[in-house]
Amino acid sequence: MKKTTLLTYSFIFICVLFASYAQAQDKAKDTVSVGIYVTSIHNIDFKEKEYTISFWLWLKYKNKDFDFEKNLEIPQAKTITKSFPTTDTSDGKISMLMKMQCVMKDNWKITKFPFDRQKLRLSFENSQFDTRSLIFVADTVGKHYGRFTINGWKIDSFNISIDKRLYETAFGDDSLDKPQSEYSAFKVAIGIERTGQWDLFLKLFLGMYISFFISYVCFYIHADSIDARFGLSVGSLFAVIGNKYIVDSALPDTAAIGLVDSLHGVTLVFIFAVIGCTAYALKLVKENKLKQANKFDLIAAQVLLALYIILNIYYISQATAN
Repeated sequence: MKKTTLLTYSFIFICVLFASYAQAQDKAKDTVSVGIYVTSIHNIDFKEKEYTISFWLWLKYKNKDFDFEKNLEIPQAKTITKSFPTTDTSDGKISMLMKMQCVMKDNWKITKFPFDRQKLRLSFENSQFDTRSLIFVADTVGKHYGRFTINGWKIDSFNISIDKRLYETAFGDDSLDKPQSEYSAFKVAIGIERTGQWDLFLKLFLGMYISFFISYVCFYIHADSIDARFGLSVGSLFAVIGNKYIVDSALPDTAAIGLVDSLHGVTLVFIFAVIGCTAYALKLVKENKLKQANKFDLIAAQVLLALYIILNIYYISQATAN
């Protein structure tokens, strides 16, 4: 009986000990309620891989040591400008509200340009307190962005979430068991879709298509007109290369092959094919096979045009597919 009583008291003692430890851990962490309202997104620069965003940010917490006016960190920001900071401590909590403007760096996905969709990302952390002391909680009440226009774009999604950011270093803290630190992060992901996609497509690629069709006209010039046929094709070749450089100058450097590369590459290959067909037709003419040369021109013209249109439709449909 005494043994049973001793085991019971031991079990109760262990439970109380664990409960006290859990309670102490909860008290050690302070939650920070954070919300955002975006007022403007502008200066989306593809070449420099950056954009500018203006927003109101508010935070509510108890621990005054957090001092978000000094310790707020936005990891992907190139520049941060804070204005109109207000702090209220009347209800026993610290309520902070401030207007911010950030120039953010981002990586653009341009493989489907100009039918591309992009995702703008923001992340907020406290530079001095990790997850042992601070946990963010998202304020999801109301809308998170106002009615504003983005030149050439429209917002198609807006998501906020809480995550943990892991750094593979202890930042010199010897109390950590592993050389890594974990910080609570408030994340914002804004999906934007390009407007006027087909207008921009025609603006960028109209010169390329005209160059191809100028080369294609060679099939309807007499086979022995060598100067006219080769002159048009070579001129079209350089026109397409020039168009490619102009489009690439507006895009960031990337190793990925996108729609721009595919369409220009296909056009160059087909212009080379036109030049090759012209050379073969000229060879037939030199052999006094004029009828065969004319027949070859007719067949080659239809085959190359059909293949060119099919390949263009394929690549464009791949880019426009969601």
